[in-house]
Amino acid sequence: MSLTLTPAEIVAELDRYIVGQEKAKRAVAIALRNRWRRQNLPPDLRDEVAPKNIIMIGPTGVGKTEVARRLAKLAQAPFLKVEASKYTEVGYVGRDVESMIRDLTELSVNMVKAEMTARVQEQAEQLAEERLLDVLLPRRSPGPYSSSSLEEITPDASRETTKDKLRAQLRAGRLDERLVELEMQHQATPMIEVLSGQGLEEMGINLKDMLSNVMPPRTKRRKVTVTEAKRLLAQEEAQKLIDMDEVVTQAIRRAENSGIVFLDELDKVAGREGGHGPDVSRQGVQRDLLPIVEGSSVTTKHGVVRTDHILFIAAGAFHVAKPSDLIPELQGRFPIRVELDPLTRDDFVRILTEPRNALVTQYVELLKTERVVLRFTPDSVGAIAETAMQVNASTENIGARRLYTVMEKLLEEISFNAPVMPGKELTIDAGYVHDRLADITRDQDLSRFIL
Repeated sequence: MSLTLTPAEIVAELDRYIVGQEKAKRAVAIALRNRWRRQNLPPDLRDEVAPKNIIMIGPTGVGKTEVARRLAKLAQAPFLKVEASKYTEVGYVGRDVESMIRDLTELSVNMVKAEMTARVQEQAEQLAEERLLDVLLPRRSPGPYSSSSLEEITPDASRETTKDKLRAQLRAGRLDERLVELEMQHQATPMIEVLSGQGLEEMGINLKDMLSNVMPPRTKRRKVTVTEAKRLLAQEEAQKLIDMDEVVTQAIRRAENSGIVFLDELDKVAGREGGHGPDVSRQGVQRDLLPIVEGSSVTTKHGVVRTDHILFIAAGAFHVAKPSDLIPELQGRFPIRVELDPLTRDDFVRILTEPRNALVTQYVELLKTERVVLRFTPDSVGAIAETAMQVNASTENIGARRLYTVMEKLLEEISFNAPVMPGKELTIDAGYVHDRLADITRDQDLSRFIL
C-alpha cells in the first residue's frame, strides 16, 4: 500500500479487518495522511510539522492494537508494540525507554534489508546456481568445495558441455535429493550479540563490528541436499549484493519519518500523586518518555535516530487512572484522544464472519487442509457470540479475545479427530454449540478455569 491513500480509503482498508471503532479509524487515517502531506511541504516547513500523537482509551480486546498494527501495514512502516509498564525510571532495574527506539530501528533495518533482498533475489539465484554447478562439477585443482561425484556424466565431453547438461538436470529438479558438501561462512558471536545489546550502543559502540576483525568469520562444512544448497547459496549471494550502508541509511530515514510506536498500558504508569513508593517510579517513566515523544536523538548501533517525527499511538483501559492523571507535559504530546466502544453481541457476530481474517473462515480453511468440510449455520454464529458475551460478563471481560478461546473449546474434538475423518462434511448449528459449551456457561468456576 502507498501513503497516497486518502483517509476514506485508509478507513475502507481497515474495515476489511476490524469491526466498528469508526472514531479510532478516522483518527489514525488522518494521522497517516498527514505524513504524506508533510512530505510534500517545503523543506524548511517540513521539519516544523510534528505528528499528532494519539491516545486510544478503551477496555482490552476492542481493537486498539489491531487498528495500529493494520495502519502500519498499510503504510509499509516499521511498527513496534511495547508495554509502558515494562519500562522503569532510570535508576531502577528494568528497560530504559530509549530501547524502544533501538528496537524500532532494528525492525526498520530488517524491513529495508528484506526489500533489497527481494530485488536482488533473481540475480542471487543465478549466482548461486553457478556456484552449485562448480560444487557438482569440481575443477581438477582442488577448490573450496567438494561434491558427491557427478563427474561420471559424459567424461569425454568438455567441461562446459557437461556443465550445461548438469544445469538442465538441476533446473528440472532431478538432482534435488542429491547430497553435496558446502563450505559456508560461519561466525560464532553469540556472546558479542549479548554484550552489544546491553546498552553499549548508547556510547556509540558497536561491539560486534569492533570485534569482527579480532574474530574473523570461519568456514564450516555442511552436507546438505541440492535443494537446501540452492537456498543457502542464494542467501549468501544476496548478502554480498546488498549494500548494507545504504540499507542502514534508508532504514534510519524510514524509522524517523514513518515509524509507528504503539505504547500500550499507558494507564499503568499514570499517576501524579504521592512522593514515595511505586508512584515515584511511574512518574519517572513518564518523565523518561517525555523527551522521546517530544523529539530527541537516540544513539543506536546503526547510528543516531531522531524521534521528532515518529508517530506514537498510546493506549490503555484507563479504568482507574484517567488521561488527566498523566503529567501535563506528556498529556500535551498526545493531543488526539479517541474512546473506543465496548463490543456488543452484534459486533461479535460480525467479527466472527465479516473481516478477511474472520475466525470462522480461519477454522474452515484450517480443517480443509485435512479434507474436512466445516459449515457454520447463521444461528450457530449467534450462539457462539452469545456464549462469549456471557463468559465475558461472568468472568473477566477480555473483549473479542474471548472468541478465540470459545472457538477452540467448541471445535476441540473435531480438530483432534480431523486427521482420521478425511472427506467428512460437518455442520455446526446452534444445538451443537449449546451442547459443547453448556458447561462453561452454567458453571462460572469452570469457565474461569478453562477460559
